[in-house]
Amino acid sequence: MEYRVVYRSLANELQWGRSMPVRIALKFLLIISIVACATPRSIRAQADPSQSSVTSAPAAMVAGTSGYNRPPKNILDVMHAPSPPVPLVSPKEDTILLVTWQDYPPISRVATPFLRLAGVRVEPKNHSKHDTPGGYGITPCATNFDLVHIADSAQIPITLPANACPGEPIWAADGKRFAFVNIASEAVELWIGDAKTGEIHRVPGAHLNPMLNDEMQWMPDQKTLLVKLVPNGMGAPPAEPVMPVGPSIQETGGEKGQSSTYETRDTLGNRHDEDVFDYFAVSQLAFVDATTSGITPVGKPGNYELLSPAPDGRHIVVSAIHKPYSYITTYDRFPQQVEIWDLSESPQVHVHTIASLPLADRVPIDGVPLGPREFAWRATEPATLVWAEALDGGDWNVNVPSRDKIMFLKAPFDSPAVEITRSEQRYVGFQWSENPSVALLNEWDRNRHWRRAFAMDVDNPQRRPRLLWDLSTDEHYANPGYPVERQLANGSRVIRQEGDAIYLSGAGSSPAGDRPFLDRLNVDTLKSGRLFRSDKTSYERFLSFTGPDTQRFLTWHQSPVDPPNVYARSLGKSLDASAGEATVASTSVAITHIPDPAPAVRGIKKRLVRYKRADGLDLSFTLYTPPGYQEGARVPTILYAYPLDYADPAKAGQVTGSQETFTRLYEYRLLLLGGYAIIDNASFPIVGDPKKAYDTYLDQLVADAKAAVDEAVRLGVADPQRIGVTGHSHGALMTANLVAHSDLFRAGAATSGSYNKTLTPFGFQNEVRSVWQAQDVYLKVSPFFFADKVKTPLLIVHGAEDANPGTTPLQSQKLYEAIRGNGGTARLVVLPHEPHWYTAMESNEQLIYEMLRWFDKYVKDAPR
Repeated sequence: MEYRVVYRSLANELQWGRSMPVRIALKFLLIISIVACATPRSIRAQADPSQSSVTSAPAAMVAGTSGYNRPPKNILDVMHAPSPPVPLVSPKEDTILLVTWQDYPPISRVATPFLRLAGVRVEPKNHSKHDTPGGYGITPCATNFDLVHIADSAQIPITLPANACPGEPIWAADGKRFAFVNIASEAVELWIGDAKTGEIHRVPGAHLNPMLNDEMQWMPDQKTLLVKLVPNGMGAPPAEPVMPVGPSIQETGGEKGQSSTYETRDTLGNRHDEDVFDYFAVSQLAFVDATTSGITPVGKPGNYELLSPAPDGRHIVVSAIHKPYSYITTYDRFPQQVEIWDLSESPQVHVHTIASLPLADRVPIDGVPLGPREFAWRATEPATLVWAEALDGGDWNVNVPSRDKIMFLKAPFDSPAVEITRSEQRYVGFQWSENPSVALLNEWDRNRHWRRAFAMDVDNPQRRPRLLWDLSTDEHYANPGYPVERQLANGSRVIRQEGDAIYLSGAGSSPAGDRPFLDRLNVDTLKSGRLFRSDKTSYERFLSFTGPDTQRFLTWHQSPVDPPNVYARSLGKSLDASAGEATVASTSVAITHIPDPAPAVRGIKKRLVRYKRADGLDLSFTLYTPPGYQEGARVPTILYAYPLDYADPAKAGQVTGSQETFTRLYEYRLLLLGGYAIIDNASFPIVGDPKKAYDTYLDQLVADAKAAVDEAVRLGVADPQRIGVTGHSHGALMTANLVAHSDLFRAGAATSGSYNKTLTPFGFQNEVRSVWQAQDVYLKVSPFFFADKVKTPLLIVHGAEDANPGTTPLQSQKLYEAIRGNGGTARLVVLPHEPHWYTAMESNEQLIYEMLRWFDKYVKDAPR
């Protein structure tokens, strides 16, 4: 659940991911959800009383009649508690939608049959997407919508339909309405709500097709929705042939094609798969009148992917996927026809062809395809299309003066596109401000882990772009934040600007942890003033202003004991402040009053710990102690980490995150209720040249782990003879390597990992060399080849339907077999129907049961 929250928080807080034409982050989100019943079964789990005064979790674990096991009741109570809602502020900044998401759906939903179609999973019964973008978890359901009117803090509960599975609401730019999808049993429905009354209604006959995304969006008039519908009269999907129609054939003519490992997700395999893909991908575009619910089809059915209306409301850029398809890559690399549709003579459509893009199945690792890409409309003009084209063959490894050129094409689209600028590094997108003469051009250097932003006047080539910031993507302390945006009346998002000033909101990372801020930056003088900074005893981030007046704004406030709530802050007098602190006084008042969903968790304490690696590198972790912990007592401890790559050692030790956030328990953190301390999010930097990221991986991994363990022991919390380690995905690889190459831990638990990197020969994580270029590295980082050295007990957990090509279930199966065959101690648990992130309540209960049982046996109760 944390990853879903992080994903949404980043998109809202940084206000970058949802507005940029290209998104270089937020690649996954975890969704997990609710329910289960069971009968008890006793298993003894008791801490060493001579080492700790902490009361461990009740000994009883329970087994469900379905065959799933469950952890003790005190853990179940926390798992079943609802999550705090997420705030969605209306574009008019006068209303908030509080959306509560289901954390753990029942296994019955996760087990719904689905089809694997070129990188997307589709449930054939209702045409819904089974997974999140990237295939990491099940598409989430909201459980509650509540409207909050900011002026008087009035809260209106919205009555959702019985057994509803709503998606995230999308506000109309005028703030009068919101729309959302509902995943019903037979169709993906379209619903529209009234922002004043909270009343909602379903649009009859609107059966949406979300397979290729962009299934629903507001048109610039904010009275009409542009949707993708499942065409009428589809009939049954193509039946599986009783006899094969022929062999599956692929051929290469000798051309080099370094497709990334991660592009082989659920690919097509034969002609029947192609037919099924076409059946479920096809959509009928249509307009829906939000007032009358009338539906007006536009154009002919097609396999439409990109769908974006121009600010003028007259033009739409449309991309349609067509054959020939590929069996080695996902649909986003398939051939596409990119067109602009002119709707001025509707229902007739006048078409302007922009690009015919061929199959892109030979893109360099972490590169981009050739030809136009990343199409987006200029927000400050009626209809000007912007895109980028690679000048380096799409390959990061090629040295060229400029990597991309950026093209403009203006209505009426009967003249050639014009090159308006070039980017020295990879183009990441424009952010348009309210002032048409100011736009931010963003670019990214993968090789250096670097980003830059320029303020430029795209209409005046004589004015040189001005560098706004130029810093490492690993730089957190000096991160200037991201521009605050607002929506224009036509729905376009622009940077909020007052004269020469814009506003920046950021995480505010510091050696003491994150302290979010709001700055006012003069783009002419580049001088900034800090209007707000979260205090040191809470975590409070900027949400939005409350209208045209920038003297009042909304924040999302929380502390370790206070659940997140919306506050309204008013700026006051100027202050004499020290560096980095707010130079303006402000007062706040609570707008919402969300209660604590799990008071039992408040007994858990946490603190930020800073320390050094043996080579002097600064590191940190958050140390959690269990309820009832007495200072000085040594308790069994679990370390959790996820290694990250850094080009600059000076940036590797920077502290991110905050110990002042509202404490929530999920996954391994639930072990706190079993009497364990948690070394959480320990810094595990892998420092070096990004082109050779993993040459020293093992040495640094062990050094990171030893530094964290030694510090937890020095603090008097961790018992050096009772420490376990766990990690997920890339962290699972870390876990398996640590139990193979160190003696720091008594046991490990690795979930959804990849343990034989030769099975991902075209790169993994941030390693862009192939196995043929760095064979020794691939072997050394793979614990499979060191299974004979794994004598520390290792719990291996995997989802049976993991869509991530780098972490197929085969990876866990083969590691288990290798450890077993070499006489090691291991347990393999495969969770039915689960993707990369485990979703169902039953699966997560089983996971915690397994981890608690494993660590109790081999860590807490292990012989000294």
